[in-house]
Parts: sequence; C-alpha cells; structure tokens
Amino acid sequence: MRIKVQRFFFGDKYTIGRLYIDEVYQCDTLEDPVRGGPKIPGETAIPAGRYRVSLGFSPHFKRYLPYLHDVPGFTGILIHSGNTPKDTRGCILVGENKVKGQVVNSRYWEMIITDAVRYAEDIEDNIRILIVNIK
Repeated sequence: MRIKVQRFFFGDKYTIGRLYIDEVYQCDTLEDPVRGGPKIPGETAIPAGRYRVSLGFSPHFKRYLPYLHDVPGFTGILIHSGNTPKDTRGCILVGENKVKGQVVNSRYWEMIITDAVRYAEDIEDNIRILIVNIK
C-alpha cells in the first residue's frame, strides 16, 4: 500500500494537501505550517519524505491510528481526525477542506484511512507514505 500526501497550499498558520492511496484520491489533509529551520514542537509540519506506516495505539486518542515511523526530529506522528490547525499537534489531519483553514468530516475519513491501513497490514508489511510539497 502506498499513501501519498501532496501538499499544495502553504499558509502562515496551516498547510493543506490531498491524500491518495495507491494513486486514488481519498481526502484532504491539514497540517501545521511547513517551515525551514529547526522543528517547533506542535507548530511545524513534518519534513517531506518517505516514511513507514503501521497502526499504533494512541493513549491520547485511546484507539489505533496510522503511525509514521522514523520522522526526523519528530515522535508520535499520527494520521487522525481534527478540524483546525490547533488540533494537529504536528500530525496529519484528514477530512474535507470545505472551510478555509479547516477540514470537516474528519472522523469519517480517519476511519476510512485507518481501516485501509489495517487491511493492508493483514496482507503486507511494507506500508509507506510519501509526503511531497507541490509549489
């Protein structure tokens, strides 16, 4: 399974992208701003790149969520629900970007993406996410 996030809007307070699974568009994403320089905890998007993904239990959310491994300078990076930049905490929020600077229907899309990763884990062990910045 190949997940791809194509970031295309880079605001001062947030970043918007599109999430694809095996090249099929699924939903939009909301992240913290992409910034050069050192990471600012809870305020900076993760670096573009390729990362391994697996389901991991989140004590904060009390459920299994897609977890990104080996992100330089970051720990605990998940794909999860939320609506505004303050909900990201450095993670990738999923939903529909129908409101400026937000995503809606986020719980629905979290469930879809989590179920896709769960299914993929049953049949393979090489789930990856590619995050790219489109400018």
